[in-house]
Amino acid sequence: MHAPRLAAAAALIVLHSTVCFAQQADPPGELVDLRYQFQPGETIRWQVEHRATVKTTIRGTTQTAKTRSQSVKVWKVSEVSPEGEITFDHSVDSVHMTNQVGTSAAVEYDSTKDETPPPGFEQAAQAVGIPLTIVRIDPRGKIVSREEKRPQPSSEDTPITFPLPAEPVPIGHVWTDPHEVTVILSGGRSRKVQTRQRYELKSVAHGVATIAVDYQVLTPLSDPSIEAQLVQRLSSGTIKFDVDAGRLISQQRDVDKRILGISGEASSMHYLMRFTEELLDAKVEVAEQPQPAPTGKPTRLRR
Repeated sequence: MHAPRLAAAAALIVLHSTVCFAQQADPPGELVDLRYQFQPGETIRWQVEHRATVKTTIRGTTQTAKTRSQSVKVWKVSEVSPEGEITFDHSVDSVHMTNQVGTSAAVEYDSTKDETPPPGFEQAAQAVGIPLTIVRIDPRGKIVSREEKRPQPSSEDTPITFPLPAEPVPIGHVWTDPHEVTVILSGGRSRKVQTRQRYELKSVAHGVATIAVDYQVLTPLSDPSIEAQLVQRLSSGTIKFDVDAGRLISQQRDVDKRILGISGEASSMHYLMRFTEELLDAKVEVAEQPQPAPTGKPTRLRR
């Protein structure tokens, strides 16, 4: 065989081997089963941070307000049914909050240090270290039941989980979660606005799914004041989900939105927000087993 033919044959062999290897490493159409999975007695913690800057201009006067909140969110799993439904207590271990308006001094509250919260932080202080909500979800994140325990409960619209597809899905699959939001019109009247969260499974690597999330307003809006009421929701970002362990590892969502005419022609709002959440640890409390000799404290296993 002549040299050119040998080279061509070798190239075909290499190409064939490469294609076969690619198919083995990443099978086309492989389905990913996204579902929440927890154990009874498990305690899971996430570090949560929310930062926002709101710059408003009305009649030539500009004011900037900045807020920052850091907290540790806790889920204590009490029950997992044979069908995989999960019951847990939702609480907050600690909170550190800072508010600043204009050039005034920042007001700060740290639950780990401050015995008495400054004015405006009383409700946040009362919510630390106690069960806030008892939640039951199915393996796909749908709320089966939700019981608020605090005197002034949060809105039912406040998300506890994000939904997962009902069936195993391929990379690129898109699913949505609709929400109906009530907004206030001029004169005190209210209106329903249709919105949704859009999710897309972008990739899976080393057992971690990357999911893109985007908040969409479906109802046409012509009033900037209505858009201003929705601006905190208009986030987009990325979620990391542990497919094998069945839990959120991290997420980041951002808003960078300018709205003109919120209160007349010479008015505007610029809203900047970043929300992050990161898994800290997961522990399972194990009942103490009888031992031939005293062993001291009950065993605690770390996952």
